[in-house]
Amino acid sequence: MMMKLKFDYQEKYIRNSRDVELFACRWVPCSSPPKALIFLCHGYGMECSVFMRECGIRLASAGYAVFGMDYEGHGRSKGARCYIKKFSNIVNDCYDYYTSISAQEEYKEKGRFLYGESMGGAVALLLHKKDPSFWNGALLVAPMCKISEKVKPHPVVINLLTRVEEIIPKWKIVPTKDVIDAAFKDPIKREEIRNNKLIYQDKPRLKTALEMLRTSMNLEDSLHEITLPFLVLHGEADILTDPEISKALFERASSRDKTIKLYPGMWHGLTSGETDANVDLVFADIITWLDDRTGDTASLTVTPVRDVTANVQKVVEGACNDQGKPKRQYASLLCGLNGGGRRLVHRSAM
Repeated sequence: MMMKLKFDYQEKYIRNSRDVELFACRWVPCSSPPKALIFLCHGYGMECSVFMRECGIRLASAGYAVFGMDYEGHGRSKGARCYIKKFSNIVNDCYDYYTSISAQEEYKEKGRFLYGESMGGAVALLLHKKDPSFWNGALLVAPMCKISEKVKPHPVVINLLTRVEEIIPKWKIVPTKDVIDAAFKDPIKREEIRNNKLIYQDKPRLKTALEMLRTSMNLEDSLHEITLPFLVLHGEADILTDPEISKALFERASSRDKTIKLYPGMWHGLTSGETDANVDLVFADIITWLDDRTGDTASLTVTPVRDVTANVQKVVEGACNDQGKPKRQYASLLCGLNGGGRRLVHRSAM
């Protein structure tokens, strides 16, 4: 029997500082104030509303307010599909929106935690470096914060690609294996993910690949600058991001509160591609870590929010989405299991 889920699911569109329309969503407990705020940083090619739905549901069911945003060019957000012109654009967009949420009256005293998966782990760590005292902790699932020695390109190759990146930045010329096959172990969940049309499944664009490579290499050189509390989780059978990456983060980070969890036999998609029992285990570890750090609110130091709302704008009322339908401004879609919300809580990839 499914437990009654007492939270609201809401979504809306915002505009970033470059006037690009971005999709945002949230899962918020509706029976009591949230224990803390969780801000999602999704992986490369992924999105929040479908792929990270189970993450939002589980954390909201545990009493946390969860906020997600599709990066420019990802998911339901506008922009060239999966084209990352500057990695800093992703970080700045997340910072502007997530700090604007933290500044709201009902949330300004709440603890703030980042949740990053794969490339989103790099986004989370860069958000921390951008404002080291702002975040109370980070959950990092198979994070991209170092290039494995097994796949690191030769400097000559990087130099050649760099010479042409401004000439053919959007060309889909980077060869890659089927990431979905390599990341998600459970065959049923793998097909659910493959059928999610919001997920980018084409070859990476040249500039995107170089931006991700540079970001990883820069992070690798500055892991000692990480100071926030974190839990890093990694499957030992992950072939996309080497578990040695998470070990390096754990060993080099200057954080006084740091924990690493390695899962034998598990793949890259810890929270979305494993068996139900394995996914339950991973989320139990995540929620236990969060509960241990939010149980005593007096121990959480919440940094006041500066005025950062100027860079996040609402979409003009009446704007239409790709189907020509008016866009909703945080229309409530789910509270409990009643009404039309039932469709949002079926078994999904995440």
